Amino acid sequence: MDHARSLTTALIVDDHPLFCDALAMTLKAVAGLRRIETAGCLDSALQRLEAGPLPDVVVLDLNLPDVNGLDGLIRLRQALREVPVLVVSSLADNRMIAACLQAGAAGFVAKSARREAFCAAFDALRLGEVYLPEGYVGAVADTQQEAAIARLGLLTRQQTRILQLICEGKLNKQIAFELTIAETTVKAHVTAIMRKLGVQSRTQAVLIAGEASFSNLLPEG
Repeated sequence: MDHARSLTTALIVDDHPLFCDALAMTLKAVAGLRRIETAGCLDSALQRLEAGPLPDVVVLDLNLPDVNGLDGLIRLRQALREVPVLVVSSLADNRMIAACLQAGAAGFVAKSARREAFCAAFDALRLGEVYLPEGYVGAVADTQQEAAIARLGLLTRQQTRILQLICEGKLNKQIAFELTIAETTVKAHVTAIMRKLGVQSRTQAVLIAGEASFSNLLPEG
């Protein structure tokens, strides 16, 4: 334990205030956290992280109002450097857990888990280990999905945001207006995005992003 990571501050990213309050109380009681902040959406969380200082850990719900699938986790990982992200979600299917780990999560706890699971998760994080929930047996590898997540992880934060806007059907001129940048800058980013994703068109880039969406991660049926 001499080399354990210090975890005393956290940012909870979840759009349900009552759950945030309950989770904050739980983490203070069982995980030794002293200061906990909350954000109700990904953009608010990113603004908080940009303002600094960084928390010791981020606790992330996957299902946020401004997120589709794993892009929230991917964008947080880009902003956090070495800060671990613990996913706490009701979407606790084995395939979803495996995809979160592939995207860089330091652990996964189901929202229905008991307090002891949170204690165990933070014990693992302090040791620099990845926390796997009880009963997790891994998932059959989906090489196409894994490749897509790996490629998305190569994008910068700005490129990931631009890809999200492309997925929303916005044109370069609209993206430039929304991000307050020049249209030529958007075009340069789009070119870089397609190069990193290994695609030749915006449509193919959208399909790559779709591999990390909930519709492709949730179990069939």
